[in-house]
Amino acid sequence: MARNTPSQPVDPESMGRFAQFRAVFSMLRKADPMAVVWMLVALVGLTAAGILIGLAVGHPIYAGILGFMVGLLLAIIIMGRRAERAAYTQIGDRKGVVGYALKGLRRGWNVEEQPVGVDPRTQDLLFRAVGRPGVVLVTEGPMPRVAKLAETERKRTARLLPEVPVIVVHAGEGPDQVPMQKLVRHLMRKKPVITKQEVSEVSKRLRALGAARLPIPKGVDPTRMRPDRRASKGR
Repeated sequence: MARNTPSQPVDPESMGRFAQFRAVFSMLRKADPMAVVWMLVALVGLTAAGILIGLAVGHPIYAGILGFMVGLLLAIIIMGRRAERAAYTQIGDRKGVVGYALKGLRRGWNVEEQPVGVDPRTQDLLFRAVGRPGVVLVTEGPMPRVAKLAETERKRTARLLPEVPVIVVHAGEGPDQVPMQKLVRHLMRKKPVITKQEVSEVSKRLRALGAARLPIPKGVDPTRMRPDRRASKGR
């Protein structure tokens, strides 16, 4: 008798376009039923409008097809926006949601998958992305508590790269914060300052310096350490 093996999670990247579309639509229909209603309104409404305009000019079929295509495009846009909102609602206040949101940045951005700063006491996180606007530090945590973590990293980055702008963005639903569903658009609208080549060079330099940072024993100041001359000459 064959045993039922547990189903493995499906990687979206391995799915075809139609399968991805069907999966998103199925999720959206359960999470936000009104989104399907608005999609139908857009599709049917623009198709009907196209037919009516076509009747007035004597080409109902061509105008109806054009209206259908425009309605379909608008329905897909509505589905994408509402699905994005539903996804963030399902994620809620889970840790690392900013890192998930930053994956939506398009080409031209280098995003660190892991946070570059963590407050061990409060579990506030700090993520980093490098794009043409410069180095962007995105916080995850309540204001103004998380601002101290961001300011420490901002000063450190500015010392390492004095010629590159360092921008701090606070993500969240509170005052002076950018909502998660608007975070990517907010960053994409930033004015470009450095070139694409400089983006790559800055990312490599930050990663190399980050990897080179080693934990220093408590109470030891490396700038005041003196070499052991006895050990270097031999006993």
